[in-house]
Amino acid sequence: MEQNQFSLEGKVALVTGASYGIGFALASAYAKAGATIVFNDIKQELVDKGIASYNEIGIKAHGYVCDVTNEDMVNEMIAKIEEEVGVIDILVNNAGIIKRIPMCEMSAADFRQVIDVDLNAPFILSKAVIPSMIKKGHGKIINICSMMSELGRETVSAYAAAKGGLKMLTKNICSEYGEFNIQCNGLGPGYIATPQTEPLRVQGNPFNDFIIAKTPAGRWGTPEDLMGPAVFLASDASNFVNGQVLYVDGGILAYIGKQPVS
Repeated sequence: MEQNQFSLEGKVALVTGASYGIGFALASAYAKAGATIVFNDIKQELVDKGIASYNEIGIKAHGYVCDVTNEDMVNEMIAKIEEEVGVIDILVNNAGIIKRIPMCEMSAADFRQVIDVDLNAPFILSKAVIPSMIKKGHGKIINICSMMSELGRETVSAYAAAKGGLKMLTKNICSEYGEFNIQCNGLGPGYIATPQTEPLRVQGNPFNDFIIAKTPAGRWGTPEDLMGPAVFLASDASNFVNGQVLYVDGGILAYIGKQPVS
């Protein structure tokens, strides 16, 4: 096996919602592997912040304002990217939201909004890039799934429904477009240490203790833990991997938890 199987030289990668957080980490890994980075966010202010953050680490990224739930805006953005940067080789459907509300207290409008961002948007984006991928003869679509693609938990009914649906959309894109040398896989992060999860990770916080006890690795993951798997799924090294979800969770999904001491 040649090392350059993992190279992304000459590839254009669109990572949605990648101004910060996990999306930013994945896009940074792609840039280091040689890809040209394109990202979007919903406001110009966030796009500008994202471009500044990429510049700080020496990455020239192309940012676009786009609401990923708006099909017309998405189609316009994809056309503009193709014209200004190039045909998209790698799409990462990273943009997502979560609303932690008990199911019986959640409005249908809130439920729909989560489904719209976390499931409808990946459908819209994938549909927008697939025709050019078919013409080019290859393409990689990576959907950011979740452990909630497999498990339920209190207060996340909409998120779990969306991420479960995203797992099945991943399998279906593989089924419909695998013959065109398009690979669609999911990346399923475990509990990752980011600024958003910082309040939960305070020592002595019961949730922090719960996650560490439930994770065979005995720690939270880091954005860096996701970089290698994300590059693998975007590279030629995964050309015969299709319709799978690669969980990067420190072993949580394999583990029933510690046995109580009697």
